[in-house]
Amino acid sequence: MPQQWNTLWEMLPNRTKAGLSWQPALPLILAAWHDTPALLKMLRLKEHIDWAEQQGVLKEVDKFLRSLPESEWAHAGED
Repeated sequence: MPQQWNTLWEMLPNRTKAGLSWQPALPLILAAWHDTPALLKMLRLKEHIDWAEQQGVLKEVDKFLRSLPESEWAHAGED
């Protein structure tokens, strides 16, 4: 869900602004939430998890994601 995804993104260390974009890329929230197919959201989330692993915070991100109740997860096919 958008709010939790933004929280996850803020947990990622060494985020940097590169021109008009960010590294890692911003979560697909706000207007992008409804306009982006589920597969692209999954790929962006994977990018964030990969970033967490590269930055040495995978354990913290894993703990955060596993702490989210089922109601806080989006499922493919749901808006």
